[in-house]
Amino acid sequence: MSDDLVIGGKTFTSRLIVGTGRYRSMEDMVQALESSGTEMVTVAIRRLDLDNPNEKTILDYIDWNKYNILPNTAGCQTVEEAVFVAKLGREVTKTDFVKLEVIPDAKYLFPDPSATLEAAKQLVSDGFTVLPYIHADPMLALRLEEVGCATVMPLGSAIGSGQGIHTVEEVRIIIERANVPVVVDAGLAVPSDAAKALEIGADAVLVNTAIAQAEDPALMGEAFKLGVEAGRKAYLAGRIPTRNYANASSPTSDVPQPG
Repeated sequence: MSDDLVIGGKTFTSRLIVGTGRYRSMEDMVQALESSGTEMVTVAIRRLDLDNPNEKTILDYIDWNKYNILPNTAGCQTVEEAVFVAKLGREVTKTDFVKLEVIPDAKYLFPDPSATLEAAKQLVSDGFTVLPYIHADPMLALRLEEVGCATVMPLGSAIGSGQGIHTVEEVRIIIERANVPVVVDAGLAVPSDAAKALEIGADAVLVNTAIAQAEDPALMGEAFKLGVEAGRKAYLAGRIPTRNYANASSPTSDVPQPG
């Protein structure tokens, strides 16, 4: 039975989206992408040197025949900046997909909810397939779905913090209500975080720093691949109920009693 992930009409077998920032070398990045099994990689358009055509960028190291490029608006602080960068990304990468980030908070890097919603409205109306990065806000997730976003991407914890998923209950509510894929993004540190997200019903996760800054990025990429696969299988299998008391796993009937 097929268990593919569908976003914006595109079908993916991998439920792991991988970022391309903060790697120590392009070789580390290429090897990590390969080992992770990802089919979609994010690229921060504002951080590309597009003024010098002779200068290689991250895009020159990515196999476009193998990976779907997901340009993102990282570094944008206003609606206007995000819309401009999204359009630039469409020109550069030849895709209507965009990961929308509007983050005016330089210290904690939390996304601006109202600016994200407004930018999403404008981009959807302009034909973009919008994947918005948000705080784990169930009402905002509903509003973004209503305006036509292809996913919602609630954070697990602060970007690059490695704190894991602090927003489990809010993410559960978003998953319960959503009719679009839910992608847990930001803060994941280890494969068990990814497994947890998939176990509770998230459709995918996006991971960057945890892989890029690992001592062995390629090995960590593979580890996250396995964590995502395990979490998805656990979700499909259906976990046992939580109990407040013990429940013997061995049968107790027809057991001879002393005396």
